[in-house]
Amino acid sequence: MRTTARLGIMGGTFDPVHFGHLVTAEEALVQFNLDRVLFMPTGRPARKTDREVTSAEHRYLMTVIATAANPDFDVSRMEIDRAGLSYTVDTLVALRETYGPHTELFFITGADAVWEIVTWKDAERFKGLATFIAATRPGYDLDAAREEHAEALAALDIEFIEVPSLAISSTDIRSRVAERRPIRYLTPEAVASYIQKYRLYREDGRS
Repeated sequence: MRTTARLGIMGGTFDPVHFGHLVTAEEALVQFNLDRVLFMPTGRPARKTDREVTSAEHRYLMTVIATAANPDFDVSRMEIDRAGLSYTVDTLVALRETYGPHTELFFITGADAVWEIVTWKDAERFKGLATFIAATRPGYDLDAAREEHAEALAALDIEFIEVPSLAISSTDIRSRVAERRPIRYLTPEAVASYIQKYRLYREDGRS
């Protein structure tokens, strides 16, 4: 009988959350035998200060709506309620203090992003705090990536999963809304309705 809990952390801006995020979280949940996945919307993303980001409250509520039907998914306000810029290392340290040594942490992110982790704040502290699950899309040349990013692989505990729906992106959804193009089947219908209700991502009504 397993006595150690396994918690997945799905970090991201979620601007907006979409099916790629949800499928990735579900795939990680199953492949790594996680007890649950905690979605962690970024409060003030330190690496996205060069562009406008939708208000944290809107992004949090969209994530709650998108995950509500899955009992294995939860959403945390930790980064949203914390003052200042959001740094992953601070979040992982806080989660480690909250859940204690009997919980294994698995930070879920895209493969393209995982290679940048060694440049993040206090990256040397990541090893031992969490295992990183890097999600790739079909056709991703993992062998070439391993060779190119040997430094990151040595500095972090990384596992990989393949997720077909990663072709969906928040950037594309924002562009589609701005251009009055459909976003059905890219994000949950309730999230699409929320975006329409609050006129998010439109030049005449961005929040």
